[in-house]
Amino acid sequence: MHRICVQAAGFALIAGPAMAASKNPFSAEFWKLSNTDFIVLVSFLIFIGILVYFKVPAMLTGMLDKRAEGIQSELDEARALKEEAQALLASYERKQAEVQDQADRIVAQAKSDAEAAAKQARADLEASITRRIAAAEEQIASAEAGAVKEVRDTAAGIAIMAARDIIAKQMSASDANKLIEAAIEEVDTKLH
Repeated sequence: MHRICVQAAGFALIAGPAMAASKNPFSAEFWKLSNTDFIVLVSFLIFIGILVYFKVPAMLTGMLDKRAEGIQSELDEARALKEEAQALLASYERKQAEVQDQADRIVAQAKSDAEAAAKQARADLEASITRRIAAAEEQIASAEAGAVKEVRDTAAGIAIMAARDIIAKQMSASDANKLIEAAIEEVDTKLH
């Protein structure tokens, strides 16, 4: 600190306004109080002395150091925030990748479930068609059997009526009584 003050004083002497004057600083004329160059030199040295006495250079250095420390702390904080942001970005990217993988798995599972449901629906439809065909075939067979029975019943009824007419025309009363008695005896033997 003291070195800085000495250097400043030396510089003031070398580059001061007294050196810029046309008068020789080593002459007796220069050192008189009526010389404005001398007064300016003395005032400048007093000013530098006052600054050194009140430790203004130390205060300026301290202020500059504080400012440098503040800037350094802001830089450190900015670096920490950048690292934190990068870590957060990496975390979000990992989470996005996990979510994308999970979404892909869900889509694949949904596709396989849909395919399985479609296969099951086809199988159910085929089974339903098979059941309906079987039911229709049963209905056709039943209707066929009913029609055959109806035709037989009708044919039997017509045959009975024709036989009755023929028997009635060809049979006498005594033959009818014999047939009735034979039928009664046959029924009697079957019941007992």
